[in-house]
Amino acid sequence: MSDHVIVTLHYSYSLVVCSCPAQTTIQILVNLIPKKTKMELTGGEGSSEMEFTDVETTTEFLEGSVIFHVVKDAIGFVLYMHQQIPSILQDISLEFDSMHAEYKELEMDLTKTEAKASLRRKHFGRMREVKQGIRRMEKFMTGFSSLQTSLQLMIREIPNIQDVVLILGASPIRPIHVYQMHFSHANAAASAEADFIKGKTAEVLSRKAIRALISKGAGSSSYPGPTKLFLMVKAPTSFNLPLHFLPKRDFKFSKKIVPLRLWFRSRTQGLKMDSSDHSLQYGRSTGLTDSSSNDLIWFQCRHAIKGLAFKSPEEE
Repeated sequence: MSDHVIVTLHYSYSLVVCSCPAQTTIQILVNLIPKKTKMELTGGEGSSEMEFTDVETTTEFLEGSVIFHVVKDAIGFVLYMHQQIPSILQDISLEFDSMHAEYKELEMDLTKTEAKASLRRKHFGRMREVKQGIRRMEKFMTGFSSLQTSLQLMIREIPNIQDVVLILGASPIRPIHVYQMHFSHANAAASAEADFIKGKTAEVLSRKAIRALISKGAGSSSYPGPTKLFLMVKAPTSFNLPLHFLPKRDFKFSKKIVPLRLWFRSRTQGLKMDSSDHSLQYGRSTGLTDSSSNDLIWFQCRHAIKGLAFKSPEEE
């Protein structure tokens, strides 16, 4: 029997095929699997052990604007992979803007020209179609925009947020899927002047996060139908933005749901602490290991995102 095997890998959205010794193959596969961190807990959501997939970055501290874009891209990925939107967020935004522009052009054309009755009827028909398309997407776009604004306002007040949870389901306490992100080296410096422009650090970290989610099987389950996405963020009890966030001090979701967890950490930070320190740091920041940690509680964003109803290619 040959000691060489053919390996086919999907890595960084590229297909790689190679022939190599069996032992080398095993090492390649091990290296491609995102690192996992297991946290021993004494309390929390009914589990004594929590497993995180590490997402490493070379930066010593994460700015609030980077965290914002990572969360935003994760939301877009979760919505798309669970078939809540027909295409990626960038394409939906472009389509929505183009429909608004087309409708304005059609209105202008009607006032400028004295067209035949048949042409005017055709013009009005197209305006109705565009208007229906705008109405169909308007609620989704408004919800997504409001959620973005809320997160930006929170980060301006609390730039070093550490725990974010995305919940897909009818309500936060009845989730279908849960995604948890922990940022262990957020920058505590004020971000009042943050412009939230997406830089290279955010771009690279978002890609790493999405690859990690794909490797863990995110979005591989059956289509649940149009549902809602909720944003939960852990913040100090003194945090107060009632128009955007509601405090949920006793928030817990069903023990039957196993969240998919990502841990964002600096590569240099990982070298400075052993696994026991890592576990202790996480427990303190989230309040999961000690019920007396009352300075941080969960806040639910008031602006949930409702998925769009559409026909998938399989249905067509």
